Amino acid sequence: MAPVSISKETDYLVIGGGSGGLASARMASSKFGTKAMIVEGARLGGTCVNVGCVPKKITFNAAAIAETLHDAKPYGFSVQETAPFDWATFKQKRDAYVKRLNGIYERNLEKDQVEYVHGWARLLSRHEVEVTLDDGSKQVVRAKKILVAVGGNPTVPPQIPGAELGTNSDGFFDIATLPKKVALVGAGYIAVEFAGMFNALGVETHLFIRHDTFLRHFDPMVQETVTAEYERLGVHLHKQSSPSRVEKDDGSGRLRMHYKDKDGEAVLSDIDHLIWAIGRTPATKDIGLEAAGVELDDKGYIKVDKYQNTAVDNIFALGDVTGQVELTPVAIAAGRRLAHRLFGGPEFSALHLDYANIPSVVFAHPEVGSIGLTEPQAVEKYGRDQVKVYSTSFTAMYYAMMEADHKGPTKYKLVCVGPEEKVVGLHILGLGSGEMLQGFGVAVKMGATKKDFDNVVAIHPTSAEELVTLK
Repeated sequence: MAPVSISKETDYLVIGGGSGGLASARMASSKFGTKAMIVEGARLGGTCVNVGCVPKKITFNAAAIAETLHDAKPYGFSVQETAPFDWATFKQKRDAYVKRLNGIYERNLEKDQVEYVHGWARLLSRHEVEVTLDDGSKQVVRAKKILVAVGGNPTVPPQIPGAELGTNSDGFFDIATLPKKVALVGAGYIAVEFAGMFNALGVETHLFIRHDTFLRHFDPMVQETVTAEYERLGVHLHKQSSPSRVEKDDGSGRLRMHYKDKDGEAVLSDIDHLIWAIGRTPATKDIGLEAAGVELDDKGYIKVDKYQNTAVDNIFALGDVTGQVELTPVAIAAGRRLAHRLFGGPEFSALHLDYANIPSVVFAHPEVGSIGLTEPQAVEKYGRDQVKVYSTSFTAMYYAMMEADHKGPTKYKLVCVGPEEKVVGLHILGLGSGEMLQGFGVAVKMGATKKDFDNVVAIHPTSAEELVTLK
């Protein structure tokens, strides 16, 4: 390889300005005085801030308000909507909020003395990175240590003719006007969340899944209950379905999707927006990983150990690009621990993120919270005779004033193992589950037993009290 001209040098170069990269660079600089640089070609904040958690939760809040308006009459309120939901104004305000967060992230980098370069990075070797700037010029940065935290991109199925006529989960946030009819393909939490939001806002919503239930990585209680609830709420659920081709109507501009299900060939017409939410692909192509000796697995994820080490001793990776637990707080926690380990001295030499018992929430309708093992996973790991399950199903008091057909489900499950009944799994669905899980997550992470849950005095009247009174 010919010699390269070094434009800059740094101790810690972070490629990717998402949550994990930002957290690691800021911690390295602000706490340990490390000379750090971060390179990002898109907007700061990554998927979460720009096309993920943040704008999604804002949209979920809008959907929740719509549901509250519908629930107001049984409580004695005369609420009359004088106009349809103003999606355009809502989107404008949501976009402005995200843009403000972008600015806050940039100011935080400046405050923590992390050099921010807006450009696209490509590894030339284990210590050199070429950065292409906005004006097309290039500079080469030499770094002692490099962190790759570039995340991933939504997957669009290349094998389906016309798939490009749809959009992906990122494109959801570009929709300018509230559609009348949407089709979503996918059974993971992104597809389920978007479908619930659209439906709550009055959009004719079609969700295509390959099996009979969605959220298939969650406990069967969650899968079966939330799938049934979506059908009750009016989501058009196309089970055992697989899209075969997509076409555009030249007259209306709307889409037609041909698909197969258990009954044979079918067509859904007059679709305003088709959204693919079938997973994400790690952004590892064409960034020079092979030149630096970084190894990938068969799905394109960077191979790392529990310390975020790659196959190259000075190159590290974390977040969605590693395919571990693809959640924003996970990347942040891993990034901060990595900064401590690399720059904090011997006392932090063994520090790493424990990827077990990480709580997660789905902002579905109803909300879902989960931590630890599902019941089938616990049985597989410990044996049926070692597993004891406590569960309950009830109607939350919120629905006390409503007719039967307006009452959503609430279900909780504790999965316990051994004679001490250690809680190895907790699964909840119903109103408030997202906020509720954080506290119970602490208990599970600390190794709580069923007796520990029983020893807590219940807070009445709440739904959460049912978790400490299970029989």
